[in-house]
Amino acid sequence: MDFFTGVLEFLKDVLSQPALLLGIMAFIGLVALRSPGHKVLTGTLGPILGYIMLGAGADFIVTNLDPLGKMIEKGFNIQGVVPNNEAVVATAQQILGVETMSILVLGLVLNVVFARFTKYKYVFLTGHHSFFMACLLSAVLGATGMSGWLLVVIGGFFLGAWSAISPAIGQRYTLKVTDGDEVAMGHFGSLGYYLSAWVGSKVGKPEDSTENINIPEKWSFLRNTTIATGITMMFFYLVAAIAAGSEFVSTLSGGMSPYLFAIMGGLKFAIGVAIVYSGVRMILADLIPAFQGIAQKIIPNAVPAVDCAVFFPYAQTAVIIGFVCSFIGGVIGMVILGFIGGVLIIPGLVPHFFCGATAGIYGNATGGRKGAIIGSFVNGLALAFLPALLLRRFYGNGGRSQEDRKLGK
Repeated sequence: MDFFTGVLEFLKDVLSQPALLLGIMAFIGLVALRSPGHKVLTGTLGPILGYIMLGAGADFIVTNLDPLGKMIEKGFNIQGVVPNNEAVVATAQQILGVETMSILVLGLVLNVVFARFTKYKYVFLTGHHSFFMACLLSAVLGATGMSGWLLVVIGGFFLGAWSAISPAIGQRYTLKVTDGDEVAMGHFGSLGYYLSAWVGSKVGKPEDSTENINIPEKWSFLRNTTIATGITMMFFYLVAAIAAGSEFVSTLSGGMSPYLFAIMGGLKFAIGVAIVYSGVRMILADLIPAFQGIAQKIIPNAVPAVDCAVFFPYAQTAVIIGFVCSFIGGVIGMVILGFIGGVLIIPGLVPHFFCGATAGIYGNATGGRKGAIIGSFVNGLALAFLPALLLRRFYGNGGRSQEDRKLGK
């Protein structure tokens, strides 16, 4: 490995870590504000530790969603394609590793340039999403025949520009979600959330918020989001376990009773969500005040664009409603694709949780309960149909013969 490649590899490792990006930005902001040393230290570590906590909760959720997805596929005999970021990442890194890292670094630099010199004042801090997008850009541009510096420059320009522009597109919706807190959506699934907010504005009223649902006294324990999430997910896990059968579930449970395994899976999922909420509170407590230094001294009116999970505490009931309705939309989309002869897109529980929950939050902000339900449902349909359209565009019949599709290959 030469020196240049080693430097790029190190920068890629640093810049693809959202925790470190948040910490760096908080540090710069606090220094710009000339905060005392102890406040710089605590204000820098707060967002870093908060994001690590958020990531730990997200990893816990993903780990517990994996067996649920397998039980659903087995129990309901679903076969098809599960869209997966990691597949593109692995391919791009293997074939175009240096180009991908160069696009990432150039894109992050250009994002700051765009924020400083254009009206799009958004600094994209979700490093792992920037890394995913850099991999996608290198793969797509490479497939068109581009290579070398041209691929890097065009890919980096698109990454930097979209990192600044995409939060701006729906910032009016984001401000409704946060009730005026100056943060933006730093996630490349944002168009789905803005669509959900637009749909919500057409079907409901924001004052009918999911967070204002009138719950009778005997059911008041459901106001505790962790308990409500645990009960909801235990139901999901038990239905999936019963459908899959105890023999199959036993292959996943490591010797534990299949139905006890399902119950524990639902409860662990709820704990993962609670950890995410705790991490988000740590991030916001230090990041927003520190970012004022950047907005005042370095990039006038700069706004931090952060991960979708940061928005979960703003409407915790909408998180679960959004997940459930998005997943239902994904299932219905899969059934429709089956009827029309398209490639089956199996609803991935991870994207339907994180993206569906966020769509529910945005739909709720503009349309209350109806907005959360219908907006996230539309998001679920999009998560089914858009990958199918891309597969058909690039691989014809999903890359498979009609006979293979009948066989589920």
